[in-house]
Amino acid sequence: MLRRRFLRDTLVCGAFPFSLVAQNQVAIGDVFTERAASGTPHKGKVLLAVQAHSDDIPLSAAGTVAKLVEEGYTGYLVRATNDDMGDAPGLGTEGTIGDHVRGNERDNAKLVSILGLKRNFDLNYSNHQMGGAAFNEVMSRLIFLIRLLKVDTVVCWDPWAHDEENPDHYTVARALEAACWMAGRKHDYAEHFAAGLEPYAVREKYYFARRPEITRVVDISSVVDKTIDANRANVAKGPAGIHGSQLRAELAKRNLRLPLLGDDDVTADRNYIREFVLRRNRELGKKYGVEYAEVFHYIGPGSQSSQLDDYINKNAVRVK
Repeated sequence: MLRRRFLRDTLVCGAFPFSLVAQNQVAIGDVFTERAASGTPHKGKVLLAVQAHSDDIPLSAAGTVAKLVEEGYTGYLVRATNDDMGDAPGLGTEGTIGDHVRGNERDNAKLVSILGLKRNFDLNYSNHQMGGAAFNEVMSRLIFLIRLLKVDTVVCWDPWAHDEENPDHYTVARALEAACWMAGRKHDYAEHFAAGLEPYAVREKYYFARRPEITRVVDISSVVDKTIDANRANVAKGPAGIHGSQLRAELAKRNLRLPLLGDDDVTADRNYIREFVLRRNRELGKKYGVEYAEVFHYIGPGSQSSQLDDYINKNAVRVK
């Protein structure tokens, strides 16, 4: 996603009456607001955050990833492309394709410590060329990771969202959607089992998009500083990562000063991100009764099989 478009675009969300659903969730019509949980209720579970480019998770889901990790998840990050054709205003006009690759690789690696993840995996497909990548290859690599890491929950682009123009986004998203299902099947990729892996199906999916089908709102207010840091790490992608300090320097040349940008570059960059990059997160938060929010098309474990289990538990009669 181009950051200049991200800053420009807005989301329109309907307002519905509130009703209590669970300790950390509030229903607004068919939308659930997931609030921060106390303690580590997700301890033992594994999260896989999958992005096509180094700025996808920072812009759309950094707060949610950080929140889930704080609540006990062991987290991993996958970047599908090497960002060789990515926008790189942070590298200046002299930046080459090689500079783009190295700069974005460096920035992407920073997300591991910022978001509390265990490690990252780079698949290294060419940027903007994933539409021509072999779908089964991308899918099988993701199946391997799901089985290897025993992934319970994924965060990624929505494979079925409207208005998506970037082939990298929808290709990796659809490959992941298929992988989440196929990783749990015992006959697919039997060589994995010979290597000691076992079938493992993903149970929960948080999908983000340009124009999302919103079924879940995540309150990221408690981790907003980590969200800012994740965006600030994207120096090569820009402009959010260093735009505040750049703007501060430009204004100084004209003998102007914005109090918002403070007296040093770090303050300038962080406050710029908080004020402008996270503006839509504040607007969404206001709609849903929190300070900062991220929105998703959430797909949970409520399946036909679980409904059958519930029916059996309620109605089965023990035979003597």
